[in-house]
Amino acid sequence: MENENLTRDEAAARSALLETESYTVHLDLSRARDADEDTYPTTTTVVFSCREPGASTFLDFIGEVTGLEVNGRVLDPATAGDGARVLLHDLADHNTVTLTGRARYSTSGEGLHRFVDPADGETYLYTQYEPADARRVFANFEQPDLKATFAFSVVAPADWTVASNGAETGVEPRTGDYAEAGAATPTARWTFAPTRRISTYITTVLAGPYHRETDAWAGAAGTAGEGLEVPLALYCRRSLAPSFDAPEIFDTTRRGLDFFHDLFDYPYPFGKYDQAFVPEYNLGAMENPGLVTFTENYVFRSAATEAQREARANTIMHEMAHMWFGDLVTMSWWDDLWLKESFADYMGALAVAEATRWSTSWVSFANRRKSWAYVQDQLPTTHPIVADIPDLEAAKQNFDGITYAKGASVLKQLVAFVGREDFTAAARQYFRKHEYRNTTLADLLDVLSVATGRDLAAWSRSWLQTSGVPALTAEVTADGGVLTGVTIVQDAVDPVTGRDEPRSHRIRVGLYSFDADGWLVRTHAEAVTVDGGRTAVPALAGTAQPDLLLVNDDDLTYAKLSFDERSLATLLTSVHRLQDPLARATCLTALWSSTRDARLPVGAYLSAVMLAAPAESGVGVLQVLLANAHTAIERFSPARERPALRERLSGFLADGLRAAAAGSDLQLAWARALATTARSAGRAADVVRAVLDSDERIDGLRLDADLRWSFLQGLAAQQRVLPGELEAERAADPTASGRVGFTLASAALPDAAIKKVTWDEALHGDRLSNELLSAAIEGFLLGPHDLLDPYREPYFEALRGVWATRGIEMAGRIVRGLYPGHQDLDGAPDEHAVVLRTDAWLDANRDAPAALLRIIVEERDHLLRALRAQAQGTR
Repeated sequence: MENENLTRDEAAARSALLETESYTVHLDLSRARDADEDTYPTTTTVVFSCREPGASTFLDFIGEVTGLEVNGRVLDPATAGDGARVLLHDLADHNTVTLTGRARYSTSGEGLHRFVDPADGETYLYTQYEPADARRVFANFEQPDLKATFAFSVVAPADWTVASNGAETGVEPRTGDYAEAGAATPTARWTFAPTRRISTYITTVLAGPYHRETDAWAGAAGTAGEGLEVPLALYCRRSLAPSFDAPEIFDTTRRGLDFFHDLFDYPYPFGKYDQAFVPEYNLGAMENPGLVTFTENYVFRSAATEAQREARANTIMHEMAHMWFGDLVTMSWWDDLWLKESFADYMGALAVAEATRWSTSWVSFANRRKSWAYVQDQLPTTHPIVADIPDLEAAKQNFDGITYAKGASVLKQLVAFVGREDFTAAARQYFRKHEYRNTTLADLLDVLSVATGRDLAAWSRSWLQTSGVPALTAEVTADGGVLTGVTIVQDAVDPVTGRDEPRSHRIRVGLYSFDADGWLVRTHAEAVTVDGGRTAVPALAGTAQPDLLLVNDDDLTYAKLSFDERSLATLLTSVHRLQDPLARATCLTALWSSTRDARLPVGAYLSAVMLAAPAESGVGVLQVLLANAHTAIERFSPARERPALRERLSGFLADGLRAAAAGSDLQLAWARALATTARSAGRAADVVRAVLDSDERIDGLRLDADLRWSFLQGLAAQQRVLPGELEAERAADPTASGRVGFTLASAALPDAAIKKVTWDEALHGDRLSNELLSAAIEGFLLGPHDLLDPYREPYFEALRGVWATRGIEMAGRIVRGLYPGHQDLDGAPDEHAVVLRTDAWLDANRDAPAALLRIIVEERDHLLRALRAQAQGTR
């Protein structure tokens, strides 16, 4: 559809012209259970003022317009539409517009998503809009700075549960109207209280036979929440109710509300606090005020590790922080997306660390989130935290590791730089000054400067408005076991501009040495402010030379680390002797970065993992270590050495599984890693087959549905499943997760006919939902080159057509997922056939949409990085 891609300039012009007041939205979902009904009636009344009477503007709506009334004038809907826009002419100073239409149910997770539960046949609906998919459900001015109040009403089957941002104000049975006549079962009409002034992208509707549990939170005396009572509710699909651990989720929620009221000193502003766990969700969660939505992967139907529970708690806290950073105060345009996401990412980790039982939250942040940022920030498409977002397509692509995790890392550095007390004072002032309004970077810097008494313009420019990962290393000199000099060297070239952009880092330098029992313990720490390219640390002169000098101790800043020769040797032989979990995670992340950068051989990294993993007590760190080891072998090792490395890893994983404590989280992590490796390694597949067949018993290991599917997917990829085995497993597990597991395993079978069917369905079919599409693609790619190489050229030939005919969510999954990026080096990396074909496509398609080009450029870079690492060998 034309005109979907709203530009920043168009949004600014509309914002200068209009001021929105209210929306009244009615959705008729009475026939949602009917699979033949692709659309549903939607009615919107929007009230707004116009600063230039007589001017023209447009509403955003992706659907069929069936009626349009502007200030009492009935207009012909056939002439009002222009693609995704509805044109409004000759506006008055105060306007009321009513649009009726039909919107389309979604299976892509965009707009109003419809899901039929294979376990019981029930239909579930939920909405997801960010950045601009509310227009797929109701007509609106789709940009964050045109805030308004929203009052929703919904007609749906009477036996359903319906919820929205506002509190429910009434439910009335419906008789004798269109909905009742067309519905197979009785219907009812739900009405909801108007919201406070919010943006379109955080409105929401939930409808279906959801299981619901309730609780409440009350603010403590003497806090910002004093006298405040917040009703709490949780939702999930009915078939998942037996697995729904509502007490733990409610406990985390109450802890979060306590924490943020104390920290922000501003009462939660949106009445109730509901949280819904929904199927086939594209994100981890979405911060809709009053009704937060989450992926139902956080409802653990199978065994879940403490790392998974911590991750859920982190997401709950992240979304709760958004109630203030994002919902109460919202960025004016998507350039400042970081104003909500970076803050929520930082606050989520902080709240988990200080308000829950997961006190190692910052270890998890260093281990996962920051690693994500380092990867993203080294791509050719890197961008500043404050990004240039010219249109909505660019906004969709910018929900990335830079906006989230790099921004959060930089905020952690800012807190170290200015102090937590001043940072908190600035946040409190920010909420009071800009409540229910929109802001830019300048507004944040203003309150920060007032609270800290510092001009932060230079800090902002160097950290928020430049690109790339600064690199820190220590130049060390010693004499007779005593340090004679330590200099911190910073390499900080902005890859976008080519300019040297050294940042100011407030860090701690940690000195670690072996104690009498052979443990690496911190013997000294020195606070240092790094400025410019070289910073001497004279305070360390005369100190005993450590076995390990850690430049970024406590992980206070955002930078890649390199080690001096002595420290690197210590890590490669004794990283498992490093007792402090955050220091250990920081060092292991640095070793992984060196492997990705082809500075540390795959074999050396694998040896370090094989030292660290058996001694690792943190299951989250263990999971990342084992996953990185697998990736290092499959992507970064030369093809000639890969079989031996696979077998080495297989034996290591099997031994780790057998040695792990029965029934422990660590045992489950080893089992999952073994299942992944079984997709490509015969020795791992042997163990998986034996365990699945009960030929080998692992005490305490529960072969629940999810683990069985992981095992079967590995066996399918190596053609080790038995005749009818997948079908039998599917019959035994008739759930949504089982359907995903079956789809992946079936597509993984190394059979040319199956690969062809999977390819055609992914590219040209309409049967697969978003989640099933990703499963099919993942399974398709589990195959030898002789099965996959024939699809190289068809991939490039299909790109423009896929992007033109599929929505951006599904198109992005196809384009990124099917890129032929798993290749073996056969000459110079830059001259590999897939690299050259990618270059030829990019050269011939300079006019392609920017979002499509970005994906191809990023995938090319991932491939080239892998080939360059392969060229280095394992040495």
